[in-house]
Amino acid sequence: MDDMLRMLKELTDANGIPGNEREAREVMKKHIEPFADEIETDNLGSLIAKKVGEENGPKIMVAGHLDEIGFMVTHIDERGFIKFQPVGGWWEQVMLAQRVTIMTRKGDIPGVIGSKPPHILPPEARKKPVDKKDMFIDIGASSREEAEEFGVRPGDSIVPVCEFTVMKNEKMLMAKAWDNRIGCAIAIEVLRRLKDEKHPNIVYGVGTVQEEVGLRGARTSAHQIQPDIGFGVDVGIAGDTPGVTPKDALAKMGEGPQILVYDASMISHKGLRDFVTDTADEKEIPYQFDSVAAGGTDSGAIHLTANGVPALSITIATRYIHTHAAILHRDDFENAVKLIVEVIKKLDSKTVEDITYR
Repeated sequence: MDDMLRMLKELTDANGIPGNEREAREVMKKHIEPFADEIETDNLGSLIAKKVGEENGPKIMVAGHLDEIGFMVTHIDERGFIKFQPVGGWWEQVMLAQRVTIMTRKGDIPGVIGSKPPHILPPEARKKPVDKKDMFIDIGASSREEAEEFGVRPGDSIVPVCEFTVMKNEKMLMAKAWDNRIGCAIAIEVLRRLKDEKHPNIVYGVGTVQEEVGLRGARTSAHQIQPDIGFGVDVGIAGDTPGVTPKDALAKMGEGPQILVYDASMISHKGLRDFVTDTADEKEIPYQFDSVAAGGTDSGAIHLTANGVPALSITIATRYIHTHAAILHRDDFENAVKLIVEVIKKLDSKTVEDITYR
């Protein structure tokens, strides 16, 4: 396993749901610190790594979010089963019988989302998804008291289990939390590749918190940075699996990063979008256009900072997002990094001014 894969493994194997991103933040800090001039956090816990090219140059924010979707303990019943609250968007049909980890003050505890055997279900019940409120987690405790002795208490984080895996086609990488540790990895790698490069600006590689529950860390970290240009780097929807049509999703894995023209949180800034795609065309970097009718990325919060920030979402087509196991293509990650680096190298004060009023 090469250094890049080791970094991706450490990022995705780390646990961190909204409101408890510390473990993932420490991994990101470890990998980005060697390439940053300064590291700080905002008061919600977003990581901000600053690299100065030109001291008085424009501020460029490259933000991926640290949090992953998960659950939170709300109640332990008298038999030791755990009731929970989803944190982030979950579809019931991908949840049952999946392994989870409960993060307690005494350490991590394995569990599984319980389900009834189909043998005892009436035919009609088998056809319907189980509602999240009727699910529970089995940690092998025999009573509430035993579960409490294990260290479980309300408010504890619950995360999916899926170890980082390089698939037989080694370009294909499977893990939990690609949404959105791949964005954090892009921010790290952008700063790494700029380490010995001249760039006419100040670059901020940011790992935001609480994106999955309302783009909250992007709002606070952007307020702290006050960027002139913002990039939200995240996962997008891959449209290359059975049953998905071009009407549902356009992008295919391995054909370049997605340039998001529209989502529910933002209309991408035309001047910045044109500048990025012109740069990609000039440097022969592949990319794909896409739009998403629902959902959003950190760009949705960044672009509303102060009196407005030209912003664009650059995403990686990913299969099975918001499940325990997602898959993406390494080439898309590499090309996203290459594109953002080439763009940053051209973003001097005059160019940013031209983009803003384009």
